[in-house]
Amino acid sequence: MDDGIPGQVHSYESFGTLDGPGVRFVVFLQGCPLRCRYCHNPDTWEMRGGRTVRSGEVLREIESCRNFLSGGVTLSGGEPLAQPEFARDLLRRCRQAGLHTALDTAGSIPLERSASVIDEADLLLLDIKALDDALCRKLTGAGNRNTLDTLDFCEKNGKAVCIRHVLVPGWTLERERLTGLAGYLKTFSCIQRIDLLPFHKMGEYKWKELGQESPLAATPEPTREEIQEAEALFSFLPPRA
Repeated sequence: MDDGIPGQVHSYESFGTLDGPGVRFVVFLQGCPLRCRYCHNPDTWEMRGGRTVRSGEVLREIESCRNFLSGGVTLSGGEPLAQPEFARDLLRRCRQAGLHTALDTAGSIPLERSASVIDEADLLLLDIKALDDALCRKLTGAGNRNTLDTLDFCEKNGKAVCIRHVLVPGWTLERERLTGLAGYLKTFSCIQRIDLLPFHKMGEYKWKELGQESPLAATPEPTREEIQEAEALFSFLPPRA
């Protein structure tokens, strides 16, 4: 039996409900080029932190849960596009098995490496960190050019996209910035939905386990009123139900 291509995997979630439509099997890949200040999975950053598995092995793990999957399979991370050969082969195998596929990505990998992986996915969950490049660099350590190029690629190729954007008080949760982002996204026909995700502190313990303090430890979580005001700016597409 062909066991496929080896890759580094952090973990699995066999009953995911927040990573695409329906109940999904989520494969968290190891490795990410970004260093987001609000990251809740900093343990996925370094490639050496994962375990080596082959794409065929992962598919067999997915198949063992197939009866419970009303949605399909999502590759997340980390940044799944940081392992393009492994991600592409796994997505292809899933699609051949009749499973809906999604990529949860920040689009942080250049298109010359990522385009063929994106082609294999049915849906992109694209995390736009910030529309302003300077702010994006302060938040993540990298600019947003690859992310915006990824969105343009999806528009040109008719790839379905769900936008994700984290609302961080004092950073992205500002009316002027959100208004600009809403106006920018309104021009894309490939976008099916926009999910505004409130900044949270549930991953702070992982920073401590790594011997670090979360850079946003003193940042408050947004209030319900602030979230509602932000969602109203994106009412041209439905937020997450």
